[in-house]
Amino acid sequence: MFLVTGATGGIGRRVIRLLRQREQSVRAFVRLTSRYSELEHRGAEIFIGDLLEEKDIEKASRGVRYIISAHGSDSDALSLDYRANIELIDQAKANGVEHFVFISVLGADRGYEDAPVFKAKRAVERYLSASGLNYTILRPSGLASNLLPLVERFRETGFYLLIGDRKNRSSIVSTDDLARIVVDSVTVEGARNQILPVGGPEILLREDIPRIFGRIFNKQPVIINSPLFAVDGLQSVLGLINPQIQKALGTYRTLLANEFFCTKDEIANLEVIYNFQLETLENFLRRYLAV
Repeated sequence: MFLVTGATGGIGRRVIRLLRQREQSVRAFVRLTSRYSELEHRGAEIFIGDLLEEKDIEKASRGVRYIISAHGSDSDALSLDYRANIELIDQAKANGVEHFVFISVLGADRGYEDAPVFKAKRAVERYLSASGLNYTILRPSGLASNLLPLVERFRETGFYLLIGDRKNRSSIVSTDDLARIVVDSVTVEGARNQILPVGGPEILLREDIPRIFGRIFNKQPVIINSPLFAVDGLQSVLGLINPQIQKALGTYRTLLANEFFCTKDEIANLEVIYNFQLETLENFLRRYLAV
């Protein structure tokens, strides 16, 4: 039995689809208000609970062999990205879980002080590494599925908003590839007790993304390049109203201001470990857009 948190998110939903295709039993940790009917239809066991409640984590962890932590935090990194994962790890130890897969973030080890999510995930990485559990820590760069709303908007308007440096590099990973890597991590020997950066096979400039959109729809992109200080101003204003949102914007600003890409050697190593060729961003988008 697999336990998957963040089951209705972009990664978790794909992980559960793949597990059920492989006829694996899986328990999906979901909130009451989330849309989980697809997971139920696929044969997942639905556990309705709250990751802020230790008793729910304890109940959900009973009788599972593998735990996959795929949840995010919105604006509450301390409670969800940190405390919930620490409790999941403690329950995994108490229940003799065979393997724990934790989805972190590329750059978690860089010490970004204004990015609560990065700090929380790095603390969890350390805790998991020292736990005595078998683990795989995956550090994905940007997810291709996050671009689907942007590419749909581009299809309608031809406009693309690019905040910050156009030349910053990224290696956006196919979310389907990431799901496969997550699932395979519990059985692939080369992934055991490893921290692995996960990206797509290409190192892209941020300005390459609207160009890819343009190729897909045979349309010249109109790029609106907004300076990064626009986010700084917004962060300052919102900080007076809601400190939690200000902290969340700190993580967002970190993502915009820095480069997040895997080296060619890191990608080659990943393809060797998992024995498949990673998908390009353009191919991912064309598949989902049926273009």
